[in-house]
Amino acid sequence: MSKKILYFITEDWVFCSHRLPLAVAAKKAGYDVAVVTNVKAHGERIQKAGIRVIPYNLDRGSMNPFKAVSLILQLTKIYRLEKPDLVHQVAIKPILLGTIAARLAGVPHVVNAITGMGYIFTSQELKARLLRPFINFAFKFLLNDKNSKLIMQNQDDISSLIENKVISKDRTVLIRGAGVNIKEFDYTLEAAEQPPIIVLPARMLRDKGVVEFVSAVRILKERGIAARFALVGDVDYQNPAAISEHEMDHWVNSNLVEWWGRRDDMPKVLEKSHIVCLPSYREGLPKALLEAASCGRAIVTTDVVGCREIVRDGENGLLVPLFSTVELADALHTLIEDPKLRQRMGKQGRKIVKNEFTIERVIKETLLVYGAWDNDEP
Repeated sequence: MSKKILYFITEDWVFCSHRLPLAVAAKKAGYDVAVVTNVKAHGERIQKAGIRVIPYNLDRGSMNPFKAVSLILQLTKIYRLEKPDLVHQVAIKPILLGTIAARLAGVPHVVNAITGMGYIFTSQELKARLLRPFINFAFKFLLNDKNSKLIMQNQDDISSLIENKVISKDRTVLIRGAGVNIKEFDYTLEAAEQPPIIVLPARMLRDKGVVEFVSAVRILKERGIAARFALVGDVDYQNPAAISEHEMDHWVNSNLVEWWGRRDDMPKVLEKSHIVCLPSYREGLPKALLEAASCGRAIVTTDVVGCREIVRDGENGLLVPLFSTVELADALHTLIEDPKLRQRMGKQGRKIVKNEFTIERVIKETLLVYGAWDNDEP
């Protein structure tokens, strides 16, 4: 009988963009595979790929403890019914809810994946600072079982959790990002279209550096720089760091930026663009930058955890200090004015992705984590 893997992830679109190729590969490797997720617009696509979908309505923004208990009980029921040999849970909230449910349901093996430390660990808002010690305590309690592994995307995050005695080193695995399909995100020469187009591809969150990007755009426009600046992504109302649609509309109406919204044709977006910018506060390893580098686009990003994993300053992009809008504007200015530098950096970025960050590499490393338990009896 095939061993069963159950993925638990917040949203169906996140599963499609970050985990679907892995799930398909696991199925091809002989596993019975299903996903527990909030089904919106991508359920049919997942099913067409041969992955069974189990709907589960998770409000990512809710901090209600009574609702959390209800969600854990619902998830425990699903786990008991499905009887997976392994659950793979992605992001902080699914890890917290799912690991408790896995214990209650007697799931033999648990793989947790933190894609980035997110709002709770980057924001200085009171709510985030109050939640931080609770999350660390919960992680310490939940993540150190001998039947569990924690996948993280960069060594900085692993070292931080180990140094703070949240998790033991032998429970951790480093897998750098979700990988990128280098055939889908193929290298292309820059579009001849002028003026240059600079895109920020992300959910419209403050901790993605959207406000700093708009401030840098103001500086560049005051300098008379001819360029187009586009925000590519949706407002995520369930995230506490969400930027309001009113604020987005104000920037657009002020002729600072264009807002293209969420796009499912990112290879075409990148082909049309000249520079990709992500002044994020902290990341796991941003897929948007992997895709940009794979397509041969020069990158401007912040010198922070996660972002500096993919961008080597002066090689395939430019790193700027966190919150420094003037230096961000200067870096963008440099690349806007120097197409030869952009092209050189773009070629180097493509090489880095091919050597280090392909989807095939990530799948192989993750299947090895699953396979370490294949001979165990439940």
